[in-house]
Amino acid sequence: MDLDIDVTFGALAQYMHDPTIEEVWINSPDRIFIARAGKSELTNLLLTDDEVRNIVERALMWGGRRLDLSHPFVDARLPDGSRLHVTIPEITAEHWAVNIRKHLMRNMSINDLVIRNVMTPLIGTALINSVRAGLNILVSGGTQSGKTTMLNALAGAIPRTERVVTIEEVFELSPQLPDVVQMQTRSANLQGEGEIPLRRLIKESLRMRPSRIIVGEVREAEALDLLIALNSGLPGMGTLHANSPRDAVVKLQTLPLLAGENISHKFIAPTVASAIDLIVHVSLDHNGDRRVKEVAALTGRYENDRAEIETLWLWNGKDYERGIGILPHPDRFEAIGMPLSKWWRP
Repeated sequence: MDLDIDVTFGALAQYMHDPTIEEVWINSPDRIFIARAGKSELTNLLLTDDEVRNIVERALMWGGRRLDLSHPFVDARLPDGSRLHVTIPEITAEHWAVNIRKHLMRNMSINDLVIRNVMTPLIGTALINSVRAGLNILVSGGTQSGKTTMLNALAGAIPRTERVVTIEEVFELSPQLPDVVQMQTRSANLQGEGEIPLRRLIKESLRMRPSRIIVGEVREAEALDLLIALNSGLPGMGTLHANSPRDAVVKLQTLPLLAGENISHKFIAPTVASAIDLIVHVSLDHNGDRRVKEVAALTGRYENDRAEIETLWLWNGKDYERGIGILPHPDRFEAIGMPLSKWWRP
């Protein structure tokens, strides 16, 4: 059964129908905001506490997630592709905090993003060729910068002959490929049992004969399992919150330490250096424009327990500057019949 937007969202339906609105959030029944073109606006809509609760309860009927005093957070995907996040008191001070993210650009290809000036045709071609060559790509950026949109676009460049397994906390990715298995985490039940975290899903995915794995977002100790998988010769992609590609590398070297006391930087640094090939950093600027701010490559070398990284392209506010970095693993490009010298050419 399809989601009936008018019935489910009630007074919020007008914003859900509007294709220019990216996100709707409720701080309190009389403080309801929307985001349009990357900028937030306060609406004049007024609701009651009961109306907010009813909207959430109707929406959660489709998400299969729980929300109560023992589970005061919920993160759920709706059938139309929107993502619902709710936090209730006493975690919030007084009112239910509700976010509905619509993912308007979820099915964009790399070429679509080029047309929207998210990157240049040159960078778009380079990224498409990198995906086809099987490079391991990490998308970094801040909240609402477009990481999931970029990851979806990169996934769209995967050869259609490959079998892809996606791993997420909540379904957001939608690879337009014929052979895809999508998995999401599961919360514990009332007895505190049955939880399935990202780490478990990454391990299970390796038993499913994937040609490539995609992890929606790396937040914690699952970074270790992802690095081990990528370091075993399995191509993959993922996203990570970070301020820059270099910060992403530092974070990717720090998160695996959460997996246990027997993990050290001396193990992680060479693993990161050999497991990740490209980092695509996206940003949301003060004008509300989303853009690829930097593309960087890991050289495969490391020093002083730090993986070495070089800039390939950097946005200077007006144009892209070409860095001195070169792409690693030329053998992968040769394997698909594309000399490295033509990596960035249409």
